Amino acid sequence: MNHDMPTSSGTKDVLSSHSVFGAPCWVSLTSRDVQATEEFYGAVLGWQWRPAKLGDRFRIALVDGSPVAGIAGVATMWQMAVAWTPYFAVRSADEAVARVQERMGTTAVGPISLPPGRAALLADRDGATFGIWEGDLFTDWETWRNAQPAFITLHTRDAFDAAIFYGEVLDWASGRPGCCEVHYEGGEVVLRSRGDVVARIESGALETAPDPTIRPHWQVHFTVDDVEACARAAELHGGSVLSKGGDEAVLRDHDGAQFTVTARRDG
Repeated sequence: MNHDMPTSSGTKDVLSSHSVFGAPCWVSLTSRDVQATEEFYGAVLGWQWRPAKLGDRFRIALVDGSPVAGIAGVATMWQMAVAWTPYFAVRSADEAVARVQERMGTTAVGPISLPPGRAALLADRDGATFGIWEGDLFTDWETWRNAQPAFITLHTRDAFDAAIFYGEVLDWASGRPGCCEVHYEGGEVVLRSRGDVVARIESGALETAPDPTIRPHWQVHFTVDDVEACARAAELHGGSVLSKGGDEAVLRDHDGAQFTVTARRDG
């Protein structure tokens, strides 16, 4: 959920989830220990930190002064898994939750009020966890979006079926002004908002049968300058390297949350 929502001050730079509905609008980590999490990601990704307006259990990660992600130290209190979760902008949290339930998804938390908006933590019908946000986006949201410090990919058993589920819940390809566009490219479902790629869904070739061995999940990627250095730092600070290629590594943090670092591409 967006941990640093602005107050209703009439600031012209504040955008609403209504303006970019269906698009990813934030990524958040549920954590057991905020201080330990700050130390790990500070060492691995070079993040700085600032308090969030939601209270002592919440932090905002910064790169060069711009927000990148949030930490919510609520895993133990809310009996939630330690994990990275993407949040999608919606017009109505109540309507989105109802649509998820109608389509055999599940609700873990919410909708709950977090002024000036509402949030919920959900899972699709295959068990992949995601969140929704209705309300104002944080003041620097356009900077976050344009810099693309993070992007998300859904690894699932059936990309086509997943695209239908999320499309119906989040109004993708609905024909409404401003809705996200869905395309099938190279065996993947590609989500675009305002022309920019904002998410991908993959399950292998679309003609193949669903793979029952895949545990569906949204994977959060962070762009970095040096993948190898991030992998070394993760191991030095209590994490582990699950896989590593030339320009990408899948890491696990000190608390068990999985994420990917991907080499930043110029241009």
